[in-house]
Amino acid sequence: MPKTDDQSPAIAATATNGNAAPTTAKSGSTRIMPPNFDIAVRPANGADMPGYPTGDRRHSTRGFEDQYTDIVDYIVRITHRIWEDQDVGYIYDTYAPGCRVSNDSGFAFGVEHMVEGTIQSINAFPDLRVYSDDVIWAGDDEQGFVTSHRAINIGHHTGPWQWGPATSRKLETWVIANCLVRENEIVEEWVLYNMGAKLKQLGIDVVDAARAYGNNGGTAPLTERDYTEVARLAGGRKPLPYPQASSRTGFDVEHMVRALFHDVFNRRDFSAINKAYSPTVLFHGATNREGRGRNDVRAFARGLLSTFPDLGVAVDEVYWMGNDRDGYRVCVRWTGTGTHRGYGFYGTPTGRRAHLWGITQLYIADGRIIEEWNLFNEFDVLAQLQRDDESAEFLR
Repeated sequence: MPKTDDQSPAIAATATNGNAAPTTAKSGSTRIMPPNFDIAVRPANGADMPGYPTGDRRHSTRGFEDQYTDIVDYIVRITHRIWEDQDVGYIYDTYAPGCRVSNDSGFAFGVEHMVEGTIQSINAFPDLRVYSDDVIWAGDDEQGFVTSHRAINIGHHTGPWQWGPATSRKLETWVIANCLVRENEIVEEWVLYNMGAKLKQLGIDVVDAARAYGNNGGTAPLTERDYTEVARLAGGRKPLPYPQASSRTGFDVEHMVRALFHDVFNRRDFSAINKAYSPTVLFHGATNREGRGRNDVRAFARGLLSTFPDLGVAVDEVYWMGNDRDGYRVCVRWTGTGTHRGYGFYGTPTGRRAHLWGITQLYIADGRIIEEWNLFNEFDVLAQLQRDDESAEFLR
């Protein structure tokens, strides 16, 4: 897979104005965004080796252990220690006791849930390696830090798990985990494990597994899910075009992202993709979809909207790092709700409503998106659609 740090000078360039002194975001956001890539994942930076000397602390991280130089160093190294060193108990030191975790199948509270799930995963893939591809971050020690960690997972399935006995097959896929971190503790996490890709690589039928998962109560009922109100579906209002950007000078990251999601998924304006994306954009999607060029980005959007014709999408969170000269790395967390009435991704329509949520990482140069990494809870969506019961929340 391509490394984002290597493939474009517009992304890889480091600003020359010293340490990443954060600046207040445009578009009225109160979150503090780093204006350059001084604090970022870089090849061979040693963060993958906990004993490697990483240097002096590069920005204020109040309440964090002294060994961590910055928030990126913290995220990469605790991941290594928990998963590769298999110090699972370190979760107790780096996750809040009442942490809230949202994943492919809903949400859970409490650190014990994290410990249990990690032990189960390590038992199934004991040689798992976790390679950090990028960490997009924002915030400071007053606000708390937000991070979006994309990692490549490589290992072998040599232990049993909930889908059956060991297959000895190799796993190579990617995940995204978004965290809210305060004083050395993750207090909230949104993580997508790309479950469809994992199961396919191990020879497991994804639809059958999703049906069994839904039948066994693995997916939270729609009525119990916590998701953003989708304005397009409220009161039958006509979805108006997103308002024009203000007269502020410079590139408005947040406005571009919110306008793009609204115009494509709520207005059904696929021409917005031509305006926002580079002609040679690289696209990486859930269940290891791969594409190049605007046509492949449009194909994904059309597929999702043809599957859920009444889909409404809301952007829940946007943060970024970078500047107009060097480009931007952007994280978008979003929510969607729709009814399976069309022939798109998932075959014969079931008439059931589904809850979608996703994390999208966008790489922008010269005002255009040159690469997108996009995960959503696809396995969970299949479980919502394919489970056998006639629960009222699906509104057949």
